[in-house]
Amino acid sequence: MWRMRIAIRGAVQGTGFRPFVYRLASEIRLAGWVRNSPQGVFIEAEGEQAALDEFLLRVEREKPPRAFIQSLEYSLLEPAFFHGFEILESETGGAADVLILPDIAVCDACLAEMYDPGDRRYLYPFINCTHCGPRFSIIESLPYDRPNTSMKSFPLCPDCRREYDSPEDRRFHAQPVACPSCGPELRLCDENGLTIAVRNDALIETAGFIRRGKIAAVKGLGGFHLVCDARNTHAVERLRLGKRRDEKPFALMYPSIEAVETDCRAAPLERRLLFSPEAPIVLLQRRRDSIAANVAPGNPYLGVMLPSTPLHHLLMKEFGGPVVATSGNLSDEPICVDEREALLRLSGIADVFLIHNRPIVCHVDDSIVRIVMGRELMLRRARGYAPLPLRHKGTAAGILAVGGHLKNTVAFSSGDNIFLSQHIGDLESREAIEAFHRVIADFRRLYPVKLVCVAADEHPDYISTKAAGGLGVPVVRVQHHHAHVAACMAENEIGGAALGVAWDGTGYGLDGTIWGGEFLLVDDSGFRRAAKLREFRLPGSSAAVREPRRAALGILHEIFGGDFLAQDDLPPVQSFTPRERALICRMLEKEIHSPQTTSAGRLFD
Repeated sequence: MWRMRIAIRGAVQGTGFRPFVYRLASEIRLAGWVRNSPQGVFIEAEGEQAALDEFLLRVEREKPPRAFIQSLEYSLLEPAFFHGFEILESETGGAADVLILPDIAVCDACLAEMYDPGDRRYLYPFINCTHCGPRFSIIESLPYDRPNTSMKSFPLCPDCRREYDSPEDRRFHAQPVACPSCGPELRLCDENGLTIAVRNDALIETAGFIRRGKIAAVKGLGGFHLVCDARNTHAVERLRLGKRRDEKPFALMYPSIEAVETDCRAAPLERRLLFSPEAPIVLLQRRRDSIAANVAPGNPYLGVMLPSTPLHHLLMKEFGGPVVATSGNLSDEPICVDEREALLRLSGIADVFLIHNRPIVCHVDDSIVRIVMGRELMLRRARGYAPLPLRHKGTAAGILAVGGHLKNTVAFSSGDNIFLSQHIGDLESREAIEAFHRVIADFRRLYPVKLVCVAADEHPDYISTKAAGGLGVPVVRVQHHHAHVAACMAENEIGGAALGVAWDGTGYGLDGTIWGGEFLLVDDSGFRRAAKLREFRLPGSSAAVREPRRAALGILHEIFGGDFLAQDDLPPVQSFTPRERALICRMLEKEIHSPQTTSAGRLFD
């Protein structure tokens, strides 16, 4: 007889790992216990050597599908003579080292129950189990137990309690478990917050409003969507005007893969992504245009997703066609997560609000992925992926990286893990800046590792760089394109030295100019600028970013000098009046409000 003490670290909470261990130990007839802690899952199992060896091998081989084991350490001790095997209360002390699981799309077993008229969760839009449902969006602290989530305000009814306490049940210790008797419920409101309908009637009414060309703000898993009929040109135009979004494509949600494939080509890898537990938006090539032309004007691709939550499955089944499902915000602002906030910020856009009373703790947008040359490329990392880390051996603990100004994301190191936050967005509004600070606070709350330094962009005027200086620890300033190349090296596990090519819009250069077309030799000690695109001037500075024709004149001036005015057969030159051309020429000649740049982004413009 031996007692085996096992410490498992990784994504092992919120996956059904403890019930799996309980069932496996019971099958092999081992005694002992399993418990959660902020550091992972800890097990003490007692039995004969052969049974313990079998247990150890099967834990790694048969673990739950969403679990990920980073490390498993064990030791053999003298027996303690346990009676039976049990799941102990979680420990709460010590530094957090466990991985928080992302939100997971609803599983087939839950969908089958939801559509079964004989099931007590029939048409219940918050059905979940240990294999699916909210995780990151509802967690307040570690370990991942119901009292540490936003579900703590929903006491379990006797039926749910029986499932939660039964090791043989699929919902054993499923922290978000609920039913119509004890869980969250839907409510449909008008733009003044007055109730129109509740529960399933609210969902049916919402589909009816969308069918009549109205815009609905729908509270989902990690925030609000703005939803309208994707075939209604007038509704899409109203949404564009309300969001202040001129041409950028809208994401689409389809009720089924068959509906997707009437409009788009979906290769096997793209279909796999659409059906994956992460359920991201996938960029697909169009095959015909059954949707409104202004959904994605002039774009050969559509951003498509299938429903990922029970609520969205029910709404899409009731509506029966494709909808625009774009983030519930104004352009450049973070997604709304609270109904009061949504009524305030979205009342000029949405006609009705489909809300629920399960609080969202961490905002999470939809992730965006595309397949290029047979490989998944992440364009926006959020729901389904965040906050899982990159593993990078030798990374010092307690480093916070605050990101850039546009498409901001932050990261935090704890041991060999670099935890990447969800997409935050452009730090150009009060709401976005508040979200930026909130995400940093969330990381420091969930992973209370002592902060030792902050990494920030070299640009002195970035909001993120200024914020870094106020955290009371040393700040390491990092050149923008060096950060891009280093991030690519870390993501692709490239060690040693590499030549990195960073083609970008704007980055603060070490020589005081605007970089953006850089060839950098990077190694562990830093970087050297090996080559660059030829410099040119941007007449009007930031105005040239908004008006690419100005950048074109700057490039023509670099090539031809003052003679560029003679190139009046070129569209960018023709687009200015003779007086405007002369004024811009003087700005370039005298270097007035015309900074130098190597930006490839301006060439792309």
